[in-house]
Amino acid sequence: MNRSISFLSALILLFIVSCKKNNDIKDTPNYEYLTFSKNILNYSVVPDKRRDKSGLMFSDQGAWFAYSTSDSTKLTSFSGPFLLTQQWGVWSSKALANLTIENQNWSTPEVSNHNSHLEQTFTNNDLELTQQLVFVSGHTALINTSIKNKSDAPQKVSYSWSNLPVLADSLSFSMENKLVKISSPKTDAIGYLSFPNEEAATNEAGYSTSLKTVSIEPNESISFATSQTFIFSEYSWADEQKLLSEIDFDSVLNARKTEKNNQIKSLVENRKTQFQDTMYAEVLAKAALTMQNNWRIPAGEIAFEGMFPSYHYSGFNGFWSWDTWKQAVGVSFYDTRLAKQQMKQMFEFQYDDGFVADVVYRTGGHNLRDTKPPLSAWAVAKIYEKDNDLEFVKYMYPKLKKYHNWWYAKRDHDQDGICEYGSTDGSLIAAKWESGMDNAIRFDDSKIVKNGEGAFSLDQESVDLNAYLYAEKLYLAQLSEALNNGDADTYKKEAEALKSTIQTQFYDAEDGWFYDTNLDGDTFIKGEGSEGWTALWAKAATQEQAEAVKVRMMNPDKFLTKVPFQTMSADHEKFDPLRGYWRGPNWLDQAYFGVKGLRNYGFNEEADKATVQIFKGAEGLLEKGKAIRENYHPISGKGLNARNFSWSAAHVIMLLMND
Repeated sequence: MNRSISFLSALILLFIVSCKKNNDIKDTPNYEYLTFSKNILNYSVVPDKRRDKSGLMFSDQGAWFAYSTSDSTKLTSFSGPFLLTQQWGVWSSKALANLTIENQNWSTPEVSNHNSHLEQTFTNNDLELTQQLVFVSGHTALINTSIKNKSDAPQKVSYSWSNLPVLADSLSFSMENKLVKISSPKTDAIGYLSFPNEEAATNEAGYSTSLKTVSIEPNESISFATSQTFIFSEYSWADEQKLLSEIDFDSVLNARKTEKNNQIKSLVENRKTQFQDTMYAEVLAKAALTMQNNWRIPAGEIAFEGMFPSYHYSGFNGFWSWDTWKQAVGVSFYDTRLAKQQMKQMFEFQYDDGFVADVVYRTGGHNLRDTKPPLSAWAVAKIYEKDNDLEFVKYMYPKLKKYHNWWYAKRDHDQDGICEYGSTDGSLIAAKWESGMDNAIRFDDSKIVKNGEGAFSLDQESVDLNAYLYAEKLYLAQLSEALNNGDADTYKKEAEALKSTIQTQFYDAEDGWFYDTNLDGDTFIKGEGSEGWTALWAKAATQEQAEAVKVRMMNPDKFLTKVPFQTMSADHEKFDPLRGYWRGPNWLDQAYFGVKGLRNYGFNEEADKATVQIFKGAEGLLEKGKAIRENYHPISGKGLNARNFSWSAAHVIMLLMND
């Protein structure tokens, strides 16, 4: 992957500062469901270098910038912002707009945050300083700062704003029309800082404003309403300024609280009855917030809204196809609009022959060497179940059909109706990537065969791929029936034929497990992996086969580990969760496919047992403040690899919801 550093393609920063005297801050309504998200993630960090990844960052509305809360008595501002670029995220500064109040020392801030906003409070003997941050759009965050006089005597407060200090490379500050202008030779991003009530001046460190002094009477407070805007060049700054002129902080905060309260309500009220404990409501709020932090508005080559796998790991600041389809299903339980945006985004990168890119980025450099397993029709069908938007189905159906046909045209080496994973460039590594299970044990001895120009396959037929294609045929049939276009019967007939092959070619009756085979379909590629239960998820197995697979899944020596249903049986000689990315860790998507597969065949008691064990065994999953991880060690439960991982969050939702 291209790991070169670039800055946000547009950076415009506005501070609108006003000062007013008022009594105590008004009470806000009691948002019942929003309370499940209180401090569900820990955002406290003050960065000390431009790529500091020691803490989590909060964003909303698809913004390409994010903040943390202060954990310092010397930083009376929200940390950052953290600027998200092509494949790297960089901190602009410890605080691009730090508020300095002269001759005041503060306690360690008390932090309270929800899915809707961040909040922090500093105190001393005389004053209480409270700051709240909420996103008004994908371009602008509003920050309200309130200083209350707790003493019995009037207090004179002298304050100013400055950056503390610059962490990002090569930022330069200058004055232009009374605005502080920010630029960098590393990007075409231009920034502007506006201080309507204070004079600003640039210096070697960046900028600072003139000192302003106000008097606060006992038990009164003053408030500074500010905004920070980061806007891409393809958007209208004039329109954003107009929006800002028409709103106030309280209205935006209440709108966000209502929005997030309703989202969490949709999740909490639609849980399976066996998962009604508060801890499951809280983890649903955490899952929604995890995906919220990875949500991005269109920019550059990205035409629709999408979601990173994880902003926290620099290599994941792009948009992957099967990640997107899984995330869309999870999001559809509380926001079908965003779910549909994600699906449209990836199919913007569909070729005329039906191929869909593996991963795409805002500034190009997309991975076109392979695609990912065909779960897109599943995602569209699940979204359609939620809101019956037939126009969305009309838009997606021809794209899904073309993608489905592509597999048989470009990934069926011997044209026997059974597909293989492969690549467009003939490389073995890209062909393994196409499975989504990059270094899985079943591919250790795989080789590449050529199908045609720009089309290569592995020399094995994979059970999971063909199970996905079987399910896709049935989902396409459902969508066809909704559109009444006459395709449904064809897909159903094809599905029946493929189902028979899955049951005969890929199932080893002696082992009671589904395996990949060679191209001729007469030799199993042994090693019990999570691909073995995809036939159950797709409902392609017989009841007898499902019973046999279930027995192995529920064996503590194999898959019923501390965090059940990992990618490789624990008794396999190559099982290695710490050094094997797909050779043993528990990925929650694979665990979900296992749980759902059990439910499909009536094994609900076993499915419930495994689900509870997953949530209780995975480190920090049910704990406040701890991030949802990319994967987990199935024996110890330790969280592994990237934090704030979107598809893990999506499958947390799927594991708990009625579907």
